[in-house]
Amino acid sequence: MGLPTYPESYWLATVGMPSYGKLEKDLEADVAIVGGGIAGLTTAYLLAKEGKSVVLATAGKLLGGTTGYTTAKLTAQHDLIYDEYIAHFGEERAKRYYEANMEGLAFIRQLAEEANIDCDLVEEDAYVYTNAESKIASVEKEYEAYKRLGIPGALEEKLAIPVPARLAVVMHNQARFHPVPYLKHLTEQFVKLGGRIFENTTIDKVEENGGSVTVTTADGRRIDCRDAVSCSHFPIPDSGFYFARLHAESSYAIAVRAPGELPKGMYISAEKPNRSVRTITYGGEKLLLIGGESHKVGQSEPGFRHYEALEAFARTEFGATDIVYRWSAQDFEATDKMPYIGPVSGGKKHIYVATGFRKWGMTTSVVAAHLLTDLIVGRGNRYADLYDPSRFHADPDLKTLVSQNVNVAGQLIRGKLEWLRRKPEDLGPDEGGLVRVDGRKAGAYRGPDGELIVVDTTCRHMGCEVEWNDGDRTWDCPCHGSRYTYRGEVIEGPAKKNLERLN
Repeated sequence: MGLPTYPESYWLATVGMPSYGKLEKDLEADVAIVGGGIAGLTTAYLLAKEGKSVVLATAGKLLGGTTGYTTAKLTAQHDLIYDEYIAHFGEERAKRYYEANMEGLAFIRQLAEEANIDCDLVEEDAYVYTNAESKIASVEKEYEAYKRLGIPGALEEKLAIPVPARLAVVMHNQARFHPVPYLKHLTEQFVKLGGRIFENTTIDKVEENGGSVTVTTADGRRIDCRDAVSCSHFPIPDSGFYFARLHAESSYAIAVRAPGELPKGMYISAEKPNRSVRTITYGGEKLLLIGGESHKVGQSEPGFRHYEALEAFARTEFGATDIVYRWSAQDFEATDKMPYIGPVSGGKKHIYVATGFRKWGMTTSVVAAHLLTDLIVGRGNRYADLYDPSRFHADPDLKTLVSQNVNVAGQLIRGKLEWLRRKPEDLGPDEGGLVRVDGRKAGAYRGPDGELIVVDTTCRHMGCEVEWNDGDRTWDCPCHGSRYTYRGEVIEGPAKKNLERLN
């Protein structure tokens, strides 16, 4: 397939974001925000509009995480979820979840229109479809949930896309957009309001002392503030045992050229392996965006096979002629599938978290930004109890919590006991994998130029063994989703330190 060493998302490739320097000195602020995605930037913008002094710090580049590697759907249709939410939370809470996400969509649409942002915002209907006999009843139940909650929708037997499908549930009045121009505008407005942004600034600790918070970087710099917000995938700090309440999933996407008129609407399959389909437009050219192939981070077949599967689907079903972009993303999911937004734990009054968006971060991030802003400025918010991180439901939380931690324990033991015979010299150009070095397990990658890089495969979070992802040229932790470059540098937490280099 000729995969690039670093997959580059369509969104980041087509629009450049401004660059900001690293935090080099101690600062004071009203609020410190950790995370450079849509949730962090929107929260920073809203708080700055409230007159707060706000500092935003991100470990990499702005939008360098999942926001820059999304399918960018603006929708409250988050798979087949409303029938399940009614069963677990009741009709009233399920309806509020829908309303919250529709408010998030409306906020983005209104701001884009008022500021005349060229972000390809188009209204589309959203579909969950199935061709599997075992899923038909689930699709029908989801439509019944729509009717109970007053969600505009319908059941459809024919789709506008040429894929095998027996039934679909459609949610009307949804949308899709190009997130980077929109967030570029939001970033510029935040800076005009006095906001400060620092890239390549890894946060090591967030500590609350009485009525104040100290945010400390990996380099020992401090941000002293009244409130701190963690909008990174994995909360900082982890005082709420989020490592046991979240699990990370990888998914993949390709943007392809295809003949003929491309379909309207946004589509996702109900069965696995899942397939997501929609059109994207930039610079006058229409491309087809195909996503899917979800799996737990570090727990799957070689990554390139997922790209190959999406490519085969695109060519077979749509006659795709060439692959323009490839990328992958990682998302965290809560035990009950409801995001965690609010105080990080019951004992912390000035540290907040937004995580567990479950692949649906566009509208949920806006919901989080408004909720966090209201909490920090002392306003009420009708969604605070819905997303409260301190909640715990016996069903399904307890079953999921047990199964997740059994899985983590299994991965930890398997990784420690695995015996390998492969040696670094066995690796060819642009090849990586697990090897033995001086009798110990290690990870090695040989670049196209022959450079050999060897790392300790012990994850710096809780000691699990990372796995090689040959699709993205990364080391991925199967326990809690930390990811590292082939050189061992942290890409995504919860790990904060790089893998140990062995050469």
